[in-house]
Amino acid sequence: MPNNKNETTGLIGWIDERFPLSSFIKNHLTEYYAPKNFNFWYFFGALALFVFVMQILTGIFLTMHYKPDAALAFASVEYIMRDVSFGWLIRYLHSTGASLFFVVIYLHMFKGLMYGSYKKPRELLWLFGVLIFLLLMAEAFFGYLLPWGQMSYWGAQVIVNLFATIPFIGPDLAEWVRGDYLVSDATLNRFFAFHVIALPLALAGLIFGHLIALHEVGSNNPDGVEIKAVKDKKTGIPLDGIPFHPYYTVKDLIGLSVFLIVFASIVFFAPEMGGYFLEHNNFVPANPLVTPDHIAPVWYFTPFYSILRAVPPILNSQFPGVAAMGLSVMIFFLVPWLDKSPVRSIRYKGLLYKKWLTAFVLSFFVLGYLGTVPSNIWGQFNSLLPLLGGGDVATFVARIFTAIYFSFFIFMPYYSKKDKTKKVPNRVTMP
Repeated sequence: MPNNKNETTGLIGWIDERFPLSSFIKNHLTEYYAPKNFNFWYFFGALALFVFVMQILTGIFLTMHYKPDAALAFASVEYIMRDVSFGWLIRYLHSTGASLFFVVIYLHMFKGLMYGSYKKPRELLWLFGVLIFLLLMAEAFFGYLLPWGQMSYWGAQVIVNLFATIPFIGPDLAEWVRGDYLVSDATLNRFFAFHVIALPLALAGLIFGHLIALHEVGSNNPDGVEIKAVKDKKTGIPLDGIPFHPYYTVKDLIGLSVFLIVFASIVFFAPEMGGYFLEHNNFVPANPLVTPDHIAPVWYFTPFYSILRAVPPILNSQFPGVAAMGLSVMIFFLVPWLDKSPVRSIRYKGLLYKKWLTAFVLSFFVLGYLGTVPSNIWGQFNSLLPLLGGGDVATFVARIFTAIYFSFFIFMPYYSKKDKTKKVPNRVTMP
């Protein structure tokens, strides 16, 4: 057998004979060449992976003491908070991590929209990412019920009942999700199983697929230039690429350090974040006989919940709103084929795309806020708008921004094609 110049010895050599450790490190770290012009927007992918691992670890410790039983669940959470050594810290790490996970994911998706990370040949990479986002929403929803507080109980009741509005299969589907006719112990047990076992496994598989797809096609960059197009003739190494390790692993540590400072500040000084991360009603045991004055999902669901409330019912059916809420998420799958722009990056797109993206982001924030407040929050102004079709000011505003939200996607083939673009350089540019 010919000698291999790269053959390793010792423990690593022993492992390499049985597992491709060295080749894995080379292919995905030391010899994976990433564009040399990454900016801070490229921190969020690595941060998302870090938060995912942290959520798994803190979740394992929480399940050691949590009781998935309607009669014991709330008390077990209080036991974790009060009697388990550092249980309060583990619980706050998990609850804060859930919210910051969505912050990181939303920023990561926004980076993709800015720099065209969904365009050929990265369509599958984008689809993996949207699937991760969908499963993450499901994971958060199933975990939302587990504290068995007033808001988690009634929030889950409202969301599950939305399934019942689906024609033909709705009532049976809602009953299957609950496992009973009402949110009960059976619901808690199946939500616990999905939250702790099924969805984390599915998420881990999708994240693995996302990373494999990323390393197959290569990373995008702020210029939207393919670094594989210009290589060194002798080595075949992209001239605008640098090894991911050690350059970007060290750079990501800087981003991680800043993130951990923010994360620790929230955990130790404001874990409830004014009721947005942990609602006040969730510190009250679930009571099926007492409905809170205002029921709203956690903040990261509120833009979509606001779209649900903005769409008026038809024939006393809320299904149009449910369909609009589902479509507001599913439409992200179509973005790679809706964008007709000849360039990827917002750096070289014209003012038209920038205006539409700004309007989309603004609509997302406004809808997110409206979803956290009662629909009659501006009740004193409702008399000024008698032609709202039976709605109120907040609903009227939500309908306007819902239209803007969907218009961003619906008209994307038109404005992205019409937009005046700049010439894209042949090589990446440094800031």
